[in-house]
Amino acid sequence: MERMSREAMAARVARDIPEGAYVNLGIGLPTRIANYLPQDKDVFLQSENGILGMGPAPDDDDIDWDLINAGKQPVTLLSGGSFFHHGDSFTMMRGGHIDICVLGAFQVSVCGDLANWHTGAPDAIPAVGGAMDLAIGAKQVFVMMDLLTKTGESKLVPACTYPLTGLACVSRVYSDLAIFDLGPDGARVIEMVDGMTLDTLRELTGVPLESALLPA
Repeated sequence: MERMSREAMAARVARDIPEGAYVNLGIGLPTRIANYLPQDKDVFLQSENGILGMGPAPDDDDIDWDLINAGKQPVTLLSGGSFFHHGDSFTMMRGGHIDICVLGAFQVSVCGDLANWHTGAPDAIPAVGGAMDLAIGAKQVFVMMDLLTKTGESKLVPACTYPLTGLACVSRVYSDLAIFDLGPDGARVIEMVDGMTLDTLRELTGVPLESALLPA
């Protein structure tokens, strides 16, 4: 069994973003997706600090520190792109104008509840940012994350134990071991890495996974 690299995960999410979509990429892993969107595919990347029409990360010689995303990373601006007040950007997010947002997460429940701003630990620094606005405002919410924590606990859980960002908002999870569709009926596995089995995934996550995979 070989885990998907973070770059491979980003490329896999990029494949599922349709032509013409308005997309917000959350801080952390999701920002890598911008580097894998084909140039001949019209996808409009939005950032909550006030950008529409972001491109991939710039080369070192082309960095402009006046042009950054919400994670303070340098970005490029595609032809026709624009930047504007972050209040207008949040109006886009809250008004249902974002087709897809891709977020990181500490936990996601099998019914799509999201916890991604605080672990609840006394010494942890909360960082909600625009996640709550995106979770309720985007038409679809994807999560991109490692399936397990560094200590081996599953981030896909029966019910979130960390403070919630949004209820029943996540429709799909892209992880380094498998891809899951989520909903009122629970989690379904739609893809797995080579060498992975459904029984192993059930053991790792501790949740009653169903399979949407076609029989071999």
